[in-house]
Amino acid sequence: MTSSLPCFGSLLREQVSSNLAKHERLSIELAGRRAAAVAVALVAGEDGEGSFVLTRRAVRLRAHSGQWALPGGRIDEGETAADAARRELTEEVGLALPPEEVLGLLDDYATRSGFVITPVVLWSSNTGELVANPKEVAAVYRVPLAVLERPEVPHLHSIPESDRPVISIPMVETYVHAPTAAIVYQLREVAIHGRDTRVAHFEQPTFAWK
Repeated sequence: MTSSLPCFGSLLREQVSSNLAKHERLSIELAGRRAAAVAVALVAGEDGEGSFVLTRRAVRLRAHSGQWALPGGRIDEGETAADAARRELTEEVGLALPPEEVLGLLDDYATRSGFVITPVVLWSSNTGELVANPKEVAAVYRVPLAVLERPEVPHLHSIPESDRPVISIPMVETYVHAPTAAIVYQLREVAIHGRDTRVAHFEQPTFAWK
């Protein structure tokens, strides 16, 4: 790893916290859409490398079944985005984190299916086993941050249904698409490298529009 991508520990936490604090976050008006939050949970990988939690949604779900996602869901009345992300992280993969483990927020991302997602970056210094809730999650993974540093990231392509580029990232032996791909790409750009990179313009594949 390079000096810009330290191993999981205090240096990485300080780097991410500092970069998020300097980031002028893009907030998107709901305009009839529903508010949601996702947890971008930073954890130690199997070899101690910095990683993030990724899930595959259960096939029995009515919406977006079987798709790759960050733990998350709707923001309930009276909740903040951070509250919702922490709650969903606990419900989906059994990882309970206190409020002080919230490092900051990335840009909002508006989905074709009618949500405005707020990504909440969290830190887990003592990650035990991640246990998928079978009602919502088919599988849970710890994806090394180094995956986001590969030269083929991001992968962009066009579709006839939109004039916006579709973003995807090769990981977990497949291609993960927006919104997840857009969010973790901004995690790399903003939180890890401190670059002022926007992702709201990236498109989703048509199967995620419903």
